[in-house]
Amino acid sequence: CDPHSPWQRGTNENTNGLVRQYLPKGTDLSGYSQEQLDAIADEINNRPRKTLGWASPIEVYRAYLGKLANDSPAIQ
Repeated sequence: CDPHSPWQRGTNENTNGLVRQYLPKGTDLSGYSQEQLDAIADEINNRPRKTLGWASPIEVYRAYLGKLANDSPAIQ
């Protein structure tokens, strides 16, 4: 969270809770390979969220990138 930005705390705490389902607090990450950590991140990013209208974060991000691509002026 940014300093003096309490509205960011809820998202941060929620994400920490999701991560804790895979990696309990105090877990030594050196016991995990980068591939294992990437797999956990993929599972979390592909998990539907109520706050996103039951879409996953990756779906929302892709839609946002698609909107940016469609809204940006063509460079010639």
